[in-house]
Amino acid sequence: MNAIVSSVLLVLISCVALGGPAPRPNILYVYVDDLGWGSIGPNGQSARKAANLPSVLTPNIDRLAAQGVNFSRAYGCTVCSPARSSQQSGFHQGHTFADRNDPNNAKKAMRADDRLMGDLLSEVGYVTGYWGKWGYGGSKDLENPVIQNIQTLPSTHGYQHVLAELHHVRAHTFFQPSLWRAPAGAKAIGGLELVPNSLSGYSDSSRFPNKPVYQHDSAYPSVAYCDDMYAFAALDFIRTQAKNFHQTGQPFFGLIAFQVPHAPFGEIAQLPKWDEAYKNQPFFDTLPEQAKHWAAMVTRIDSHLGNLLNALSDPNGDEDSSDSIAENTLVIFQSDNGGPQHRARDVFVANGGLRGRKGQIYEGGIRVPTVMRWPSRINESSILKQGENCDYVIDVSDMLPTFCELAGGLAPPGLDGVSIAPMLTGMGVQRRRDFLIHEAGGANSIIHGRYKLISNRNEFALFDLVSDPGETSNLAASQEDRVAQLQRILREERVGEPRGFANTYHHWMGPIGGAISEAAHWSDYVYENEGVRYLEDAGPPQNSWTAVFGGRGTTVCVAHCNSEVNFLGLEIRGGEQKRGEASVVLGPEGWLSGRNEIRIARGGSLDLAGGAVSSLRWLDIRVGGLLEGWGRVASDVYNAGRLTVSGFESSQRAKLRIDQRYVALPGAILRIPLDAQGSIPMHVKGRAYLDGILEIATDGPFESVPGEVYMVLSAERVEGRFANESNKVVSSTGVEFRISYYGSKVTVTVL
Repeated sequence: MNAIVSSVLLVLISCVALGGPAPRPNILYVYVDDLGWGSIGPNGQSARKAANLPSVLTPNIDRLAAQGVNFSRAYGCTVCSPARSSQQSGFHQGHTFADRNDPNNAKKAMRADDRLMGDLLSEVGYVTGYWGKWGYGGSKDLENPVIQNIQTLPSTHGYQHVLAELHHVRAHTFFQPSLWRAPAGAKAIGGLELVPNSLSGYSDSSRFPNKPVYQHDSAYPSVAYCDDMYAFAALDFIRTQAKNFHQTGQPFFGLIAFQVPHAPFGEIAQLPKWDEAYKNQPFFDTLPEQAKHWAAMVTRIDSHLGNLLNALSDPNGDEDSSDSIAENTLVIFQSDNGGPQHRARDVFVANGGLRGRKGQIYEGGIRVPTVMRWPSRINESSILKQGENCDYVIDVSDMLPTFCELAGGLAPPGLDGVSIAPMLTGMGVQRRRDFLIHEAGGANSIIHGRYKLISNRNEFALFDLVSDPGETSNLAASQEDRVAQLQRILREERVGEPRGFANTYHHWMGPIGGAISEAAHWSDYVYENEGVRYLEDAGPPQNSWTAVFGGRGTTVCVAHCNSEVNFLGLEIRGGEQKRGEASVVLGPEGWLSGRNEIRIARGGSLDLAGGAVSSLRWLDIRVGGLLEGWGRVASDVYNAGRLTVSGFESSQRAKLRIDQRYVALPGAILRIPLDAQGSIPMHVKGRAYLDGILEIATDGPFESVPGEVYMVLSAERVEGRFANESNKVVSSTGVEFRISYYGSKVTVTVL
């Protein structure tokens, strides 16, 4: 499936109006710790087995890949803490608060203002669960841990059912005496209570085909192997929610974050029959002890995955699949980072021959195994075919916006992650990503197309990942211009900032008609806990701001932009209850930039009065949002609301200029004024993908001459059609036109 990068984008874009929305899936996200890219069958272990070489047994992961898609170019982070922060928040390491394994991350990494997976999915009606290594919010004390920061707990970020470890050091044993649980009793702190690490009360594995746990074996320790606990808590959740789903239709989201196969390895040998899966493997006895333990850990988790998959197909374990929920459940299996340096990694070639390891910026440290299955959407007739490898580049930060879109919700503005929901569903438009960012201590990298630049204390290495996936040939000396370009992007993405830097959150507080550039017109940002101030920002807008203009009840907000103003993400929106309106007016000297996104939401409008708006990604006009006026948009434009071209300067041949793509989504409205001056109302330098309704304005002096042809828009190429009935449009003054489409333009003819 080597052509997936181009073919998926082209096919999806040509199917903008394909059908209705996909049904909201259940989502089961299995996340493991330190499993190298080459540790699963599709990425190397199947080939090793065929060659009679030592291989890790992962039959259920391989089954998942055979029934779904293996993303062969999926990325995590270099180490644990930033990977989980990027996963939950949708920001890369340059913008998320936890950009490395800071010893204090456990206390402060997630902020109250961060809107995480649990927050967003619970808000749109999902039942949510989290089991496993969370890593934030509690102390590392083995016997008597305490809550240290309520802001950063899973239970305060929308997760309703929790069994978790809150500190990564505590997760460096598999026999913690206690774990944190929700729902909790009256003495809970932050919605969590400490409970014994015991399998008592959880599902009996004898009801399922895979039996990694022998609960009734007298040799099983009284303190449970914690990943067994996580697996059985998730198993009970799935069985309960399957019944609930059939009764009420309410979907669920469950994330199980196993500690396996992170060190220590030898603790697994305390379990009965820990190596039983390898009894008939002739190579096993020849392995180093560490490799034996590591392989058994991975296979144990694979068995737990098998139980979870079987529970989706047969929730009550009665061998009757009439209550199955597997068809509309998206299952994701993924690791947080590449494999670390240890003998097992070398014996099994667990990083798949990629250069580097956990903690390093090379592919072996950041490329991770990622498999997805969704039978109702990934099948023989879909764009993503069952059993295939997909080389489309995805990142862990993509999961949050993907889940939001699949759930029918809206991701926060300005995220670094990009939803791949259109690729999974075969519906809508797959938005583009130009680059990926990673950090590793003093080093950082950017993947841009086929090239990857590594910057390490003013030393640079440039690799062509298509022709040189092993990163063996440094091209930096021969491509100095490319190195300079990618280095500039790295700086602007804030990867070089000191520890504890992050995006900050702000809302408008200025007067009607105030300047959007003034620091005093925006709220300050402060993040503190227990009297310690970790981060603050009281200055004017900058490209690390996630900001909301408007959105405060019935208040009418109007601001002017007459200079250059930069944000990371800016959302312009009206009130959410009793509707207020919010409008930003961009004058001729104004340049409004949202590095990741400018979003115009319901009740919001952006008035281009000759100014320019830009983004490295897109200007997003949501349902109920309005972009109007004339000027320049230096980005892609996605229109699900209303775009009205109006007013113009006579010297401008094109009233509205869009530098990249214009994508009209179903329900969009494009309103174009006509005049006899020979100007082009709207010019798109990239491709224009049309849907929705075309409106024509003929206000003022307009002579209706039958047969007269007027330009509506021009583009590099026009694809799709407006949804106007009978291919006609009646103007604001009652003039009827016929719409005509050509390779690079759209015209209307007076009837």
